[in-house]
Amino acid sequence: MNFLDGHLYPENQQPLVITAAPYAPGYLPSDFPEDIPITMEDQIQKAVDCYNAGATILHLHVRELDGKGSKRLSKFNELIAGVRARVPEMIIQVGGSISFAPEGEGEAAKWLSDDTRHMLAELDPKPDQVTVTVNTTLMNVTEHAEDADYAGLSRGSDAFFNSYKEMFVPSGPGWVEEHIRRLNKAGIQSAFQCYNINSFETVERLMRRGIYKGPLAMNWVALSGGMDKPSIYSLANMLRDVPNGAMLTVESNQRNVLPVNMMGIALGLHVRCGIEDGVWNQQRNGKASSVSQIEQLVRISREFGRPIATAKEARAICKIGVWYDTVEESLEANGFAPNRKGANQGFLLKTA
Repeated sequence: MNFLDGHLYPENQQPLVITAAPYAPGYLPSDFPEDIPITMEDQIQKAVDCYNAGATILHLHVRELDGKGSKRLSKFNELIAGVRARVPEMIIQVGGSISFAPEGEGEAAKWLSDDTRHMLAELDPKPDQVTVTVNTTLMNVTEHAEDADYAGLSRGSDAFFNSYKEMFVPSGPGWVEEHIRRLNKAGIQSAFQCYNINSFETVERLMRRGIYKGPLAMNWVALSGGMDKPSIYSLANMLRDVPNGAMLTVESNQRNVLPVNMMGIALGLHVRCGIEDGVWNQQRNGKASSVSQIEQLVRISREFGRPIATAKEARAICKIGVWYDTVEESLEANGFAPNRKGANQGFLLKTA
């Protein structure tokens, strides 16, 4: 990205877009019963509360009444419809790390199969964005955590801890290409989750080959354990390659969330918070609700002099609903250098 003289001044930055991640699929309701919604009405109200606090993007997961994460397409449709009715301008971003179970007896479960994950393109009402992971990688979200981060929580049990320690994200080239094509056809923007410079480079090649022709919305995911570490050096390395037209959100977990977000606010980037990323306050002497985390970032950003984006501004910054007709138009709009004429643009494809 281009950081010219004055880039740290708020008048030269976009208003801050805050993504709320309040549904906490990695925790059980007993971990934070005051803030983990279970009923559909409470899940809808949580979106409204986050919106009223200043978040304009909702990172959406769904729970069943027994408190477990839902794998039913119909439950996602119900929550999206409910949020649309209450806060119609909020950007709905469905978390792509999801699978759907069958609803009828005798049907085969398709746990995390390619076809099952592609069903996100069939959501109705359709979301504005679906997060897309690129390149199969370890997602050990416990690696930079401390024992105290999980003390007294379900994540502290050996079985739960190890399940997250050994978690992989399956995102091979064929699946990624097909998933993006289906989202494109449905008019849903891909929100790319870039775990490091390698996954970003693959996204660039996808765009150079015309698999994705739209605005580049992406998260720098600094969770360690196969992903970038939450460090200014790792962030700076990513920023050297990110084009100036991209919409970049920073993301981390546990007590790294706040300092990473402060770096993002100062640099003119965008931020994410919520109990999906961590339930403790910075002193770890109490839990911090999703709304309180949003309110904290609003206060900090205003201290910087940087305003908070309205829903209309957030949609313009993310370029929701914008698509490009050609590779050349897409590259130029996002700030990439043009393709070299007649040269191989990379990625694992053979020309016909």
